[in-house]
Amino acid sequence: MRIVTTTYPESPRGTQRDEYQNAAGETVTVPDPYRWLEDPDSPETRAWVAEQNRLSETFLGGLPAREAYRERLSDLWNFAREGAPWKRGPHYFRHFNPGLLNQPVLEVASTPHGPWRTLLDPNTLSSDGTVALIDASVSRDGETLAYGVQSGGSDWVTWHVRDIGSGQDRPDRLDWSKFSGAAWLPDGSGFFYGAYEAPQDGQQLTGTNRHQRLMLHRLGTPQADDEVIIERPDEPDWGFHGRVTHDGQYLVVHVWKGTDPRNLLWVRPLHAGGPFTELVSEFEAPYTVVGSEGPTLYVQTRSQAPRGRVLTWNVETGEQREIVPEGPGALEQTVLVPDGLLTVTLTDASHRLTLYRRTGELRRALPLPSLGAVLNLNAQPDDPEVFLAFTSFLAPSTPYRVTLPDGDLETLSTPDSTFDASAFEVTQEFALSRDGTRVPMFIVARRGLERHGQHPTLLYGYGGFGISLTPAFSPSRLAWLERGGVYVQANLRGGGEYGEDWHQAGTLHQKQNVFDDFIACAEHLISAGVTGPRHLGIQGGSNGGLLVGACMTQRPDLFGAAVPQVGVLDMLRYHLFTIGWAWASDYGRSDDPQLLDTLLAYSPLHNLRPAPYPATLITTGDHDDRVVPAHSFKFGAQLQQCQTGQAPILLRIQTRAGHGAGKPTRLVIEEAADVWAFLEHHLKA
Repeated sequence: MRIVTTTYPESPRGTQRDEYQNAAGETVTVPDPYRWLEDPDSPETRAWVAEQNRLSETFLGGLPAREAYRERLSDLWNFAREGAPWKRGPHYFRHFNPGLLNQPVLEVASTPHGPWRTLLDPNTLSSDGTVALIDASVSRDGETLAYGVQSGGSDWVTWHVRDIGSGQDRPDRLDWSKFSGAAWLPDGSGFFYGAYEAPQDGQQLTGTNRHQRLMLHRLGTPQADDEVIIERPDEPDWGFHGRVTHDGQYLVVHVWKGTDPRNLLWVRPLHAGGPFTELVSEFEAPYTVVGSEGPTLYVQTRSQAPRGRVLTWNVETGEQREIVPEGPGALEQTVLVPDGLLTVTLTDASHRLTLYRRTGELRRALPLPSLGAVLNLNAQPDDPEVFLAFTSFLAPSTPYRVTLPDGDLETLSTPDSTFDASAFEVTQEFALSRDGTRVPMFIVARRGLERHGQHPTLLYGYGGFGISLTPAFSPSRLAWLERGGVYVQANLRGGGEYGEDWHQAGTLHQKQNVFDDFIACAEHLISAGVTGPRHLGIQGGSNGGLLVGACMTQRPDLFGAAVPQVGVLDMLRYHLFTIGWAWASDYGRSDDPQLLDTLLAYSPLHNLRPAPYPATLITTGDHDDRVVPAHSFKFGAQLQQCQTGQAPILLRIQTRAGHGAGKPTRLVIEEAADVWAFLEHHLKA
């Protein structure tokens, strides 16, 4: 089935033109004909969205594989999934989905083996499953729960408080929180959280998010009476993440600035007022307090160690001492355990788990089940019982318990998936990027795959903000594998797989390295006989949507299909909406003359020209208040106009959906079925 450009909905082109200054002092004029699509609530935009969805439904509804994927995905998702438990006071807690619930429930028990009772079921909070439990913080004594919910995929969080014994909510309600957890006072009388002023009417979706404040809420009091702990009107881009040390002595604040991994580190005695001691007063490296012993903080940092190290820092004397030096693998996480430190590091994008004494001596490596990733490492400084989840491409996330220092991983339960993993295998290969950099990728396919160059293959990537792509189990991908597809996950510069140097090599003026890495992986798959250009699709979300948009505009000949999801696609205006300004540490901004030419060189929206582009399915949510849907709307309208080939350009726009977090299982399955059916239709031909 093919769609020609004359069947696309009408997208009127306006006359808006913007002027920018480049590094040479020249004025650069850039047209923006679809500026009207930046208003998501205008009648014109809503009508346009409805027409695009009708077109997409007509096409996708005619794909024979769609229903087959929906049925199989429902089977593959329908197995019990439980997260790693965590302990507070005498109670254990876990997230659990028995199968096809739209949202996992929060459960509580007196042992890590159960029996479990439901503490909070977010499926009862809405009729369509679009209200999600996004955060759950339990007081130190295990008696009270602070829980944050989001609606319709929005990043805005509302906090509630529930009594764990009775399962009943208290009257506390805190609105307009974002990018924040809840940090309890030791006696459970209240907690710290981050909040913004209520947005003006009509600005909830697109208004910029600045001036976060660190607040203290006392239970049983109205939000209007919450104490402002930190506010910095002189630094509108600063945010504040507060935590209380386990011994209750200190309030530690990590001061962040957008997505820049570098932060400030402030501390003061918990019950003291007045100024904080600024342990780190310049944004020069990431610092994370992972625990404490009296006045000594244990700090994980990349200061003078791009792959990470651990040091002690005495709050009273200022003395610092390195205890775990930088190693060959990137240090991702450190937790304090009795007389020890437990670290998670990355080696070629898979995890290793290592136990040290608190003085820094290596105690032992803890064997992991296979090549994969550690999730939800839950530990307390005074409890030898540690919990974690482990996953790989072919094994569901499985909860484990280990008793330190000498115990081995003990399986708490075994997921009962209907997927037969024995027929498939995971291999790791390396591509050489344009500048000779070695770029790893995982290839998941049927065992003994014959490399004849015709396998329908999906190449997935991200490459940004120091985020590492590790092996992970996805029920969605299994249906693709079962029907003969190959799945490839690339580990690109811009991520954190090899530490901060790897991240920085894919930022600002070096952002093109990320796209070169992805293109090199595609060319490697073709030269190695895994697939061919007609059979190769690419997919990525958010910053990964930018990746897909940039690569399909730079090399439309290399791909048979493209799926940019909730993508950052307009690199000249991304910083003007919601939290977009925070991404400048990776991208730079168009109002900086030194970055303008770099952004224009790869901005997907601004590099569309008349050409035969691959079949493209653009997905977004009409309530996405992180990467606003205008990115996808404008890119889709321009791409439909520029398409000179016969491959379709479709937009699939979910209503009551946002950037992805908290999306109901029902919507996840529906979207995945559409994506896989679309890819199969175009890549198997």
